[in-house]
Amino acid sequence: MLVYAVIVFAIAAVGGLIMAASVLRGLFAPWALSLIHAALGATGLVLVLLAVVHGAKGMAPIALAILVVAALGGFLLASFHLRKQPGPKAVVVIHAGVAVIGFLLLAGTAFELV
Repeated sequence: MLVYAVIVFAIAAVGGLIMAASVLRGLFAPWALSLIHAALGATGLVLVLLAVVHGAKGMAPIALAILVVAALGGFLLASFHLRKQPGPKAVVVIHAGVAVIGFLLLAGTAFELV
């Protein structure tokens, strides 16, 4: 299940990179892409949660906690989007950085590298 979560998060990350590039250039991220990114992120979180509940070992619980923090940053960015305001660039960078750390821990656990 962790491998599936890694795949889902990797796909979400591609959309995240596209959106981050838009926001960092002062543009609004495409709304449809934001929704797909959020749906994939939520799906990945549920997969990791299920794996942890069913006894996933290693860094999976820590990766889950870090990814939840990244999701909270995503909710904050979405709130700016809903108000038709550009998301703060610092929040975009922090959200991405936290998500990458969680992803790397998750991938390392899923592929038994850590």
